Amino acid sequence: MLDTNAPPPQSPLRPPSEVMRLRRMGASFPTRLSFLRVLLRRLSAENAKVSRPVWAIDEDGFGHAVYSLTYGGHVYSLVAVSTDLPEDQRTDRVIATAWDTAYVLYDGLPDASEIDRIVASAPKQEAARFTARDLVLSRANKSVRLFAHTVERLKAGEQPDETLVRDTGYLMRTTAVYGNGKFGIADRVDFAQRDGMGGSFAAEMLAVWLIRGFTHDLVEHVGGAKLAPHLKRHLGIGNSTGLGMAPFLVSHPMLLNAWVSARETALARVRAVEGVSAEQIEKIYSLVVRAAQHLAEWQVPDAIGQVRIDRMRSEWPKVAVMMTPELMSSHQPLEQIWQAASDFSVDTQECLAALMIEPFGELVDELADGMATERRVTLNTAMSCADAHALITRDWSWAFCDYDAPDACHQFWYVSEAKAEPRLGLRHEEPGADLESPLDISRQVACMAKELPDTGTVAQFLARHPEHRAAMRRVQSLDGAPYAEIRDNLIADTCLPIDMLRCKLAFFGAAKFDPKSDRWTRITLCQGAPMHDELKDADDWWLPVFAS
Repeated sequence: MLDTNAPPPQSPLRPPSEVMRLRRMGASFPTRLSFLRVLLRRLSAENAKVSRPVWAIDEDGFGHAVYSLTYGGHVYSLVAVSTDLPEDQRTDRVIATAWDTAYVLYDGLPDASEIDRIVASAPKQEAARFTARDLVLSRANKSVRLFAHTVERLKAGEQPDETLVRDTGYLMRTTAVYGNGKFGIADRVDFAQRDGMGGSFAAEMLAVWLIRGFTHDLVEHVGGAKLAPHLKRHLGIGNSTGLGMAPFLVSHPMLLNAWVSARETALARVRAVEGVSAEQIEKIYSLVVRAAQHLAEWQVPDAIGQVRIDRMRSEWPKVAVMMTPELMSSHQPLEQIWQAASDFSVDTQECLAALMIEPFGELVDELADGMATERRVTLNTAMSCADAHALITRDWSWAFCDYDAPDACHQFWYVSEAKAEPRLGLRHEEPGADLESPLDISRQVACMAKELPDTGTVAQFLARHPEHRAAMRRVQSLDGAPYAEIRDNLIADTCLPIDMLRCKLAFFGAAKFDPKSDRWTRITLCQGAPMHDELKDADDWWLPVFAS
């Protein structure tokens, strides 16, 4: 009898030695398993309706508004506060103390007193205090040029310049989206068991999508006219992200493993598909064209980033040429394409991987259910030292180098005392290495391996060398979680934090990465996504492109 619960066939997963290198992680693209995509599909399935019970915004665009929806049997509300920000206080840096707008995602429908509390507190952000009814805290600044231009055009009875809309892509950009107990807001555990809110960063993504809708409403209110639908659809929500996000992937290895495992399993299932239908072939062809347009529209000032984009542009026609009708109608066509793509750049390969997954929702969407995990890094003190050596030999060969060499210990991670945010220092040029954060995982494991005996137990070893407890825990936990560890030296001069940022942001659903250095980037979220009243069309906005 056929086992209907058996998982679909799949090709071998890509090895972590390939997937978990910084360069490839830094080439990540959003997929249909990205958290924003998953959230909007679920909102669509529930036929969620967004209402705006409060709009207390004056003619200049200052005041507050409330947006509400029912999702998973619970009501959630975004309280948006817009203030008059002096130009000399406008900055996207984390040290800012004032912003154009501030937001709270609230558990329920706030009454007048709660709205008053949030309106008073949200603009202060971390300088204020919040409650467990506040699920997410955020703030955003205007893209001054595009926002002012759009208002001016709308007041004149015209639409904003399409080139400016296309090239900017958002009216505002967030500088932080805080969750999980930050500054007194609710811990994730308080609501993670609710339907639809158990996914990674589900509450934060809901807040971002609602914020994006507020930016549309605000510019139309001040401009006194409606934006053209195709322009509004293209206006996402920008984001400025820096080093504060980078250590997350190191600090949450089991979560990283869950994310990457889901994506890699999706790719492996698609590669194993025996044959594709005419409808799927047509979809793949349309996505190839869309990706080409996306690449053509993606311009960045960063020289290194633009070189990578330019190479993708030159390689993408070769990807398209491979997909002949004969090949697409043959046995395992996607596996053939994937194997043929091995000569392309890492960036092109990762874009192709995301594209291949896209038309096969019925095959891969259920994998999103496993992308949040309660699994934790654990220590097995009963393990023999011989078995620990075997794990190190099998999984950690990449971690061994001469850590006394200046280039191998070039950088150190630390936490800024002033802002309690992660920072990166240059070990041989700047003070502070004595306050180093333990993100040097590869060095820790290499140092432990030198002192690990061949006999005895881990308990006996750690009793003599308790300083190696964290390293041993990482070694043991990687067994059975192959994608949990970034397989590069994170204190070497070759470590570019931007690669960690892009990996995480792609899982959020970000596109149009615009690196400003190797330590921070701007991105666009929700660009091309359905708006508050368009949730029926929630499943076809991979890689945003501008539609005239």
